Amino acid sequence: MSILKQHRCPSRSLTHIPTSPRLHLVARLTCSATTTTTKPKSSQNQLVIEPRLETKPDSITPIIPSVGPPLSNDPSLQSTWSHRAWVASGCTTLSFSLAKTVTGAADTHMWFEPIVAGYVGYVLADLLSGVYHWGIDNYGDATTPIFGSQIEGFQGHHKWPWTITRRQFANNLHALARSITLTVLPIEILCNDPVIQGFVTVCAGCIMFSQQFHAWSHGTKSKLPPLVVALQDAGVLVSRSQHSAHHRPPYNSNYCIVSGVCNEFLDKIKVFEALEMIIFFKLGVRPRSWSEPGAEWIEEMDEAQSQVTVH
Repeated sequence: MSILKQHRCPSRSLTHIPTSPRLHLVARLTCSATTTTTKPKSSQNQLVIEPRLETKPDSITPIIPSVGPPLSNDPSLQSTWSHRAWVASGCTTLSFSLAKTVTGAADTHMWFEPIVAGYVGYVLADLLSGVYHWGIDNYGDATTPIFGSQIEGFQGHHKWPWTITRRQFANNLHALARSITLTVLPIEILCNDPVIQGFVTVCAGCIMFSQQFHAWSHGTKSKLPPLVVALQDAGVLVSRSQHSAHHRPPYNSNYCIVSGVCNEFLDKIKVFEALEMIIFFKLGVRPRSWSEPGAEWIEEMDEAQSQVTVH
């Protein structure tokens, strides 16, 4: 009788064991080697599979950190001394410009023209706020030079619009105050015409405080100063009901945030839609308003305000 020495690792089918994306199946294979003089038994040549789960980092699926609205004590909502200094500079510049307007009007006994010029500046400020708002809502991103941080801020504002009411006053206005100081101060020094000064004072003042008007349009009526509510109801400042339309789909109307007086005109004759077509055919750039609203545009409610307290 011959002696047959066998080393067998018979192939066996493996049953799939589902795992999570970050878990890997490690199987330990055991082969039995036997020396027999008789017909080998199937139980002696058996492939033993002992599954063991190991947790390993998944190099394919990145871990995306959760991003949420800024907290009430977030430093990005707080005013710094630099912010306060620029707002003080802007207010001082506007005060001198207004004083120069009044003095010039008194010296020339000409009051009607500066008042009309101031009203034109008021309407123009509303129009400019809408054009600027439309531009950063529809074009560019956080990497855009000069305007990138403002574009990113307005995108976050669409997702968490109520956070603007938690920004401190100087934090909300410092960027515009800096621009107004650098723009108005040379005009104030070089020009003595009360009509021009009246126009510049009102237009620049409304632009500088437009973000505060914007914040008030997101406030609740019971928490706003009575004078602000009265001005909103009179249409002097952009109202809460009018601006809320901008935060509803399709997010392509009511861009003006000073008084909102230009919104009906601009939306009725589709000024911004015409500008979007011109830019698209000239530059091939599509505005965001042509696409379905993404997750960054869908408003998330304020959890602190949505909680109902039962007494």
